[in-house]
Amino acid sequence: MKQLFIALFIILFAVVMGLFAHQDSGYVLIGRGHQTMEMSLTLFVILLVFLFFFVYMVIWLIRNSWEVPARLRFWRTQKTGRRAQRNSLRGLIELAQGNWAQAERALLKGVRGSDMPLLNYLSAARAAQKQSAPDRRDHYLAMAHANRKDASFAVQVTQAELQMAHGQLEQALATLMYLRTIAPHHPHVLFLMSQLYDGLKSWGDLKNLLPDLRKQKILPEIKLKRMEKRVHRELLAIAAKQGNADRLRQSWQHVPRDLRQDEDLIDDYARHLLRLEQHDMAESLLREAIRRQWNVDFVYLYGLVKSAQTAKQLGHAEVWLKGHEDNNVLLLTLGRLCVRNELWGKAESYFEASLGAGPMSETYTELGRMLEHLKKTDRARDCFRKGLLLSSEERAFTAVHTELDPRSVVVHSTASLNKV
Repeated sequence: MKQLFIALFIILFAVVMGLFAHQDSGYVLIGRGHQTMEMSLTLFVILLVFLFFFVYMVIWLIRNSWEVPARLRFWRTQKTGRRAQRNSLRGLIELAQGNWAQAERALLKGVRGSDMPLLNYLSAARAAQKQSAPDRRDHYLAMAHANRKDASFAVQVTQAELQMAHGQLEQALATLMYLRTIAPHHPHVLFLMSQLYDGLKSWGDLKNLLPDLRKQKILPEIKLKRMEKRVHRELLAIAAKQGNADRLRQSWQHVPRDLRQDEDLIDDYARHLLRLEQHDMAESLLREAIRRQWNVDFVYLYGLVKSAQTAKQLGHAEVWLKGHEDNNVLLLTLGRLCVRNELWGKAESYFEASLGAGPMSETYTELGRMLEHLKKTDRARDCFRKGLLLSSEERAFTAVHTELDPRSVVVHSTASLNKV
């Protein structure tokens, strides 16, 4: 539209000038010294217009000639940038497809002229990592750091991730410890540290990290609870292996109050106490746990406890008969406690009742031992024989059903229950 108005103006100007020239062409005299020049006004105006355009074109050509190198540089930069963009895009596609070598080559080609060389170097480092080339990986990370000093944190987070993936756990720990001094509450750093401590089986460090994980909501609460439970189970096992009962009790005291009601942790702690001959503590723990919630595994363990007050222990266990008269595990436990109290007849009755409710090889073994102690050799031998036969059947049943569905087997046998 602008060009149209300019064209109309020029035409209108030419028409007006033509009319003036037709009426009177005018006269122009130019003199300098003894030299003169005469011409019509119309010709003079036309010459002025041509002179103006000539000067304008000369100036335009000079200015554009001066800008040619800059324009060429701009054109080359654009061409290089487009090529870098194509190579970078191809490299990222190859990386996503798992073509690590091709991705690495394309990404490195895309560095020159790229607007984001940091991304190219970090992606090339991941590609080198996948090819088990830690030297090249570290070189690319160093180049990324040199390229963008302000992205040092992001580069080192990537380095820690790649070190962990390559199994360089100690190096990854050093990197993450440094990052934590810079950003103590950074969510991803805390998450990586939790994974690293788990891989290193550094349960004490992971336990100390749990409050920050919970405060920053790094993990869903259900996963955090599962991790917390595993940490304390492992710490209890470590304390038990050291053979120090005081250390074991301290570890239990450090378990959060709500987790002390967890059946798996109670089971672990009770078995550790029994291994360390802390029977009275185990008795109190199991009795209180059974009072809160009936658990047949705890009832079984209670029969293995050798309390200093065996009569009281038997009395507590006999209270549980109400509502569980036909529970073969409880009857086995009562039989064992009667043996410790030397109540032979009562013990035999409980063992027989347990076998009637559901025969177990352990029950036959316990009854056989008692009968052997009472010099009833023939009956004892018969119990041992039946116990051996039932034990082999239990093992075969367990093997077959574990192969079909490991979750379908719930067998109380010497191998699965008597771990203390």
